Amino acid sequence: MKILVAIDSFKGSMTSAEAGAAVAAGLADGLRARGVEAACDVVPIADGGEGTVDAFHAACGGERVVARCRGPLGDPVDATFLMLPGGKTAVLEMAASCGLPLVKGRADILRSDTFGLGQQILAALDRKVEKILIGIGGSATNDVGAGMARALGVRFLDAKGRAVGTTPAELEKLQKVDLSRIDPRIHAARFEAICDVTNPLLGPMGAATVYGPQKGASPETVKRLEAIGRQHADVAEAARGIMLRNRPGAGAAGGLGFGLSVYVNAMLRPGIDVVIDAAGLRDRAKGADLLVTGEGRMDAQSGYGKAPFGIAKIAREAGVPCVAFCGSVACERSVLVPDPFRSIHEILPMAASLEDAMARGEALLRGLARDCTESLVP
Repeated sequence: MKILVAIDSFKGSMTSAEAGAAVAAGLADGLRARGVEAACDVVPIADGGEGTVDAFHAACGGERVVARCRGPLGDPVDATFLMLPGGKTAVLEMAASCGLPLVKGRADILRSDTFGLGQQILAALDRKVEKILIGIGGSATNDVGAGMARALGVRFLDAKGRAVGTTPAELEKLQKVDLSRIDPRIHAARFEAICDVTNPLLGPMGAATVYGPQKGASPETVKRLEAIGRQHADVAEAARGIMLRNRPGAGAAGGLGFGLSVYVNAMLRPGIDVVIDAAGLRDRAKGADLLVTGEGRMDAQSGYGKAPFGIAKIAREAGVPCVAFCGSVACERSVLVPDPFRSIHEILPMAASLEDAMARGEALLRGLARDCTESLVP
């Protein structure tokens, strides 16, 4: 039985590679016990968040490069990015310098920014790249990409023409942006932002309203972030003479999708589509008997650019059934089964608690995969 396993990371518990290996081992054990040998092709994947660099490295190879950057709250961090073979394309993760795990226990969304991502971009430009792919999931920030832009030379000014900082708290004074000093190498490179959501920058589905609370923002702080983001969009769009706030994905990563669009002219693409192309998953799905995918938490939002639905689409195109594994299901199963997944299997009911599920994720996932083979073989 030929099985393609392409499962996203279980954040805080397993990387994509670890989750894929656990599922493959469990399926092989269970099928063998039923007299069926399994050949599992395990492909690490990501949709723009943590693990994007690892997914590209597994798919394409290349050279890992470490850049010393400023973290979300200003402390130094080492961010790893990838130079693809040939040396003309770099793959970056904003989470490596601006991710939520970097501020665990001390999150302060009003005083965090994306300056470190700008430093990653400069490090990639120092390698004379022609194209930069940036995974923009998993952020701790909501500065609309201002910190990133400041690192690249953009100036943010108050009503008297004085420079202001780029955390949201400082951006409340913003009245103008000056693009005249941006690093000229920006204009010679092509940028693609790979993200896992399609939210606009502002409004009820925008960056502050939807994702601010997940990063510790109170209702009052959400209102402040929305007002700050609107003012930023007003002055940035005026400087560029183009409106980008409603572009799908503009609200990704605390508005970084908008910031990358307006300051470096980035194209926004669904992250899983980019990884599917890089890993040649459509070709690898041909001849498979089963596709397996999943992620830590599956809910109704999983259909909006998330990795498992991208893999399910590949399965549908290949005429192959697709099953999903996850830590937990946070929606009605009818949203997920029987379309796009033939079945879905979750870890949480097997564990004593959420903490137990995360701590024993690999062992539980392997057992879950082993036990589910009863439904795969007559």
